[in-house]
Amino acid sequence: MIAPSILSADFANLAAEAAAVSNSDWLHVDVMDAHFVPNLTLGLPVVESLLRRTDIPIDCHLMIEDPGRWAPPYAEAGAYNVTFHAEATDDPLSVARDIRAAGAKAGLSIKPNTPLEPYLEILKSFDTLLVMSVEPGFGGQSFIPEVLDKVRRMRTLVDSGELQILIEIDGGINAATIEEAAEAGVDCFVAGSAVYGAESPGAAVESLRQQALSAAHRH
Repeated sequence: MIAPSILSADFANLAAEAAAVSNSDWLHVDVMDAHFVPNLTLGLPVVESLLRRTDIPIDCHLMIEDPGRWAPPYAEAGAYNVTFHAEATDDPLSVARDIRAAGAKAGLSIKPNTPLEPYLEILKSFDTLLVMSVEPGFGGQSFIPEVLDKVRRMRTLVDSGELQILIEIDGGINAATIEEAAEAGVDCFVAGSAVYGAESPGAAVESLRQQALSAAHRH
């Protein structure tokens, strides 16, 4: 699955930018609050507008403090998947419960230096695990290959039937890194500049998908 990140799109033409990747699986929306991460992007009103203009399932990645308060409204608005950060809350299970109750899939995200182990127990209550392969907050950073150890561990747990969860990766995903991530066991790839920096974003989505598929089969 390919989820283009609109953080790299033209914010003045989001409806057209969404239409340009109509062949993508999800549309990834990074919400940043300038507190949890040192950057401010867009929020609920923009997500609501996007939902009216595209049929692509919206994948919201909330890099924000207090997700218990702010996450459920994204689900209520109609986002397909709402992911928040493990580091931003003391009670990830209740946040996941509220997101699901509001009608969306619930995702947990962990930063590159956050270990997976403390969260393995609670992942049964989530639909998605988003492994960050750059420090959250800014687009255009380089991929951190060490995080793929977490992906491999998750892939083993999913393949053995211990967990049913979609493994997503975000950060520095492009033609040079997607195959390594696919071989490690990623299901869904967030790509920003690799898609929206291309001459044809739709063709870039397809090209990345083919690369990921062939690498996953090799694995």
